[in-house]
Amino acid sequence: MDEPMQVEKKLQEKAKELRREIIRMIGANHVGHFGGSLSVVEIMTVLYFHQMKYDPLNPNQKGRDRLVLSKGHSAPAQYAAMALAGYFPREELLSLKQLGSRLQGHPNLACLPGIEANTGSLGQGLSMVIGMALAERLQKERGRFYVILGDGELQEGQVWEAAMAAANFGLHTITAIVDHNKLQATGPICQRMNVGELRPKWEAFGWQVIEVNGHSIPELIQAFQAAERNVKGPTVIIAHTVKGKGVSFMEGVAKYHNGLVNENEFQQALAELE
Repeated sequence: MDEPMQVEKKLQEKAKELRREIIRMIGANHVGHFGGSLSVVEIMTVLYFHQMKYDPLNPNQKGRDRLVLSKGHSAPAQYAAMALAGYFPREELLSLKQLGSRLQGHPNLACLPGIEANTGSLGQGLSMVIGMALAERLQKERGRFYVILGDGELQEGQVWEAAMAAANFGLHTITAIVDHNKLQATGPICQRMNVGELRPKWEAFGWQVIEVNGHSIPELIQAFQAAERNVKGPTVIIAHTVKGKGVSFMEGVAKYHNGLVNENEFQQALAELE
């Protein structure tokens, strides 16, 4: 087996682990954001276990790469990745959303080292990343910045103001990833507030645009490498994904955006992911 295949196999195993941990930490008879957490698993996997430079034992290290999860409701996916990466013990995942837990329903940098921004109010993450990137430019640091947005989140006007600003300032260290699963909390995006074709919009704002299968690890790796080679301005990766990916009865079903599973469904989900 050659090296690229070995890397892909290892990352696929990590992705499976992340999906199992997402199901376990939300659990049976608890409401949680299954759908959007499962759709970003491969994106999180490639970022944390292949692309980003960071030290979980020194999470505030200067010059580190930073990830802001603008669609903060998908925090279970980030928590799972962070636990597997060594930021905190894996057993802590089971404390999700409990009183006093560091793992709240949306990321909180005051609670958990390694979280770069408080998110959850949609539309703000890209603006935050622009501020970070401009600050590092002044300090002559060399970190890169990643921000994951939901496609429903693109209905927020602030996203497009930030997109214009990032291109205006030539912030080539920024890579945005759109989790394009085409569903929001109440149904298909095209039937709620249709954001239309994404590529021409981002291109019109001056971004390099790369479209990939968001569940293809090789495509994601190549996209992140292409973004890193682009020194003219920011890059957006439009990742076509499936909401609830990996669990048959959740795939493409809007109610699992923030839904509940009973004990039988919980066990079925775990069985499918084994």
